[in-house]
This record gives sequence, C-alpha cells and structure tokens, in this order.
Amino acid sequence: MSTDVSIAAPPSRIRGLSQAAGAMFLVGTLAGVSGVIQDYPVYGGQALRYLLAAAILLAVARLAGLRAVRLTAREGALLTALSLFGLVIFNVCVIEATRHGGPALVGTVLGTVPLALALLGGRPSPRVLGAATVVVAGATLATGLGSGDLPGLMWSLGALFCELCFSLLAIPLLPKLGAVRVSAYSAALAVPLLAVTGLLLDGTAMLRVPTLPEALGLGYQAVIVTTVAFFLWYDALPRIGAATAGLFAGLIPVGAIATGAVLGLGTPSAPDLLGAALVVAGIVIGLSAAGPPATATATAAGSPAAGGRQPAAGAGAPAAPANSPATGASGRRSP
Repeated sequence: MSTDVSIAAPPSRIRGLSQAAGAMFLVGTLAGVSGVIQDYPVYGGQALRYLLAAAILLAVARLAGLRAVRLTAREGALLTALSLFGLVIFNVCVIEATRHGGPALVGTVLGTVPLALALLGGRPSPRVLGAATVVVAGATLATGLGSGDLPGLMWSLGALFCELCFSLLAIPLLPKLGAVRVSAYSAALAVPLLAVTGLLLDGTAMLRVPTLPEALGLGYQAVIVTTVAFFLWYDALPRIGAATAGLFAGLIPVGAIATGAVLGLGTPSAPDLLGAALVVAGIVIGLSAAGPPATATATAAGSPAAGGRQPAAGAGAPAAPANSPATGASGRRSP
C-alpha cells in the first residue's frame, strides 16, 4: 500500500511540494538559534515554545471559523500519540542523543527519514528507493558522520522513530481536523507532557525569566519552526503523500547550513555543498519517479487547508490507512 493516500490535481501537488520543502528547510534553521537558548532549561523552554505555538494556532483556527471537533476514541488516541511521540519524546531523544553523541550523530540518523518513509510505503519502485538513498547520502555528508556511544545511537534511533510518527500518525487525522487544528491540538497536548517531564527532572528550575536573546530564540522556535512549519508540513502531506514529502527531510541539514552562513556562524565547506547538491539531486530524481497522481480526489473543500471538510458524496475521499507507526505502510501519518 502506498503512503500517497490522497490524489491531488497538479496545482495542489505543486503547492504540496513547495510547502513540504519550505517546512523542512525551516526546521533546519532551528540549528541557527539552538546556541542562543542552550542555557535555558530544556523542558521548560520547550513547554513555553509549544504553549505559544498552540495559542497562535488556536487563534488562527478561530479567525478562520474552524470550530472545535469532537473526536472519537481512536482519533483521540492518535492525537495523543502524535503529541507524545512526535513532539515530546522526539525532543527528549534529540536532547539525550546530542549529549551522548553530539548533533552530528542524531543529524545523520535523522537523515535516513526519506529512505524509511519510502520503505514504509509498501513497494517503492527502484527509482524511488534510489532517490531516497541519494537524499540520505547527501544529508549524511552535509551533517557529517559523527562519533558517539551506543546510548547515543539508541537515542538517535528513538528520534528517528518519533520523526516518522510525526508524519504517519497525523495522516488519518488530517481529513477531519485539517492542518491548523492538528498542529494546534498536538502542540497544546505537548505542553502538560513537557511540563511534567520538566518538573520531574529539573523541579522548579524548569522555568526562569529568559534573557532577551533567549526570548527571541524561543519565539522563533514557536512561531517559525512550530506554527509555520507544522502547518506547511501537515497541509502538504495529504496533497503529495508521506513517501514523496519524506524526500524533503533531506533539506533539514541544507537549512542548517544556509542559516549558519547567513548568521555568520561558519562558511559552508566543500562536503557541506556537495551534500546539499546530492539532496537536491535526490529530490529531483524522486519527484520525477513519482510523477503526477493519476486521478484527482483531493478537492479544495476536502483539503486540510479548508479545515478538513470532506468531499461531497461520491467525490472519492482518500482512504485512511492503518494508523500506527508500526504499521507505517498506511497512508496515514503515524507523525
């Protein structure tokens, strides 16, 4: 079964491709601000980040006329799992992996996201697998093969699993909730989970008044990396499918390189530039292999951007595949 569960008309596909690219590039810029907030309590800072993001997204939903939706028990479980794995535990894994093996190790492991999503897609063509492999190679080269111990590797693999959950668990929720509400609800659920983790590990020291640079850094994470990037990614998934969208995960190190250059944090090296070129080449190969969808089932009214409204009867709403990261072969986001 393919992870491309919704079929989009060419304009919608183009929009999805550009949004997926933009979302992953913005996620990559996170590296440029990480140094600014490195001394702020981690879990308290992330709780503040998601609290601000949830407030913004809920305000956007209200202004857009998107009312609260009653979830079934299954949908509530999916949303909780999405927030727990895709946001909270993902942050924990990245933090611990960085402590043990440094950012290069976790960055290299996360660079395998395109290949993992292609494999979870069921029966990817040799060309798609080849494209994903090229993207992985480019991301690895751009990130750098870091050194680390076994715990660092295990934490990195945990981060990879959670990153896949971030995409796969969301897919069955998007037709009903839409990108804005999935982003808002998952961010809101992450706040108490992170707060409890912070209290258990840091006690009352989990929060303090941030300095101006720290406040700006946390604000950037909340507004750009969470609010904007989450919406772009979740709006793109039903348009192009997780397998195709996953190719753009290779742009994360490219975004980090570009941000570092713009902020004067370092000039890209030859391996950096070669890795970025390989990522772009792999994405181009993968998109040419995927080609445009055969039939159009995603209408403007049924798209996530329209608040998740379903197409009219007979319009052929996309089927929602299995919904757990373990069954990742489905088209729903198990992430």
